Amino acid sequence: MKTIVICSGGMDSVALAHRYAASGDLHALLSFHYGQRHAKELDFAAACARRLGVPHHLLNISAIGAALGGSALTDDIDVPDGHYAEETMRITVVPNRNAIMLSIAFGLAVAQKADAVATAVHGGDHFIYPDCRPGFVEAFGAMQAHALEGYADVKLLTPYVHGTKADIAADGARNGTPFDQTWSCYKGGDLHCGRCGTCVERREAFHLAGVADPTIYEDPDFWRSATGQEG
Repeated sequence: MKTIVICSGGMDSVALAHRYAASGDLHALLSFHYGQRHAKELDFAAACARRLGVPHHLLNISAIGAALGGSALTDDIDVPDGHYAEETMRITVVPNRNAIMLSIAFGLAVAQKADAVATAVHGGDHFIYPDCRPGFVEAFGAMQAHALEGYADVKLLTPYVHGTKADIAADGARNGTPFDQTWSCYKGGDLHCGRCGTCVERREAFHLAGVADPTIYEDPDFWRSATGQEG
């Protein structure tokens, strides 16, 4: 099944790319510049495509992103420290981001005669991000079936949607994902900060999965207090 993976360059989407490469189904990677406060992660997505020997489509939709202001991921708003399961993380929501990206991805899949689009949404995203939940995935798949009815049949693949980030760490390790070649931190410094929601969740995921974390963090121990695993 020729599959286009939406790849941000983070550990989840790069692990997903390696999953489909291992099965022989990976057709291409698709990344978006949507006006995020730093585009450092996109370099890691490009490196992933080169490593796996597939095309990398990078689309600039920053004009759309500029109209979706109010998020700490796009505007000059401080990224909060802590775990995703905290109300403060709602400031990182970019309205309709996944719906917009998936709609474009499906159009690309049809144009390239691909069979599926895969995205790495997972259970850890459900609390904060409504467009990462199973209900959204099911509804979006049904919408696309109507949008392409009689013209094309493209599947939406979300193998991690009912799993945890620890499950992703374990799956990525099984498929040889070089996690040191991924970028998660929302703050975009020289190193992962270790304090923002995605850094805390990343560090916790490797711990729970029993997978060695190759990431260098500015604050490597903050995750313990943020997740209640001190001592």
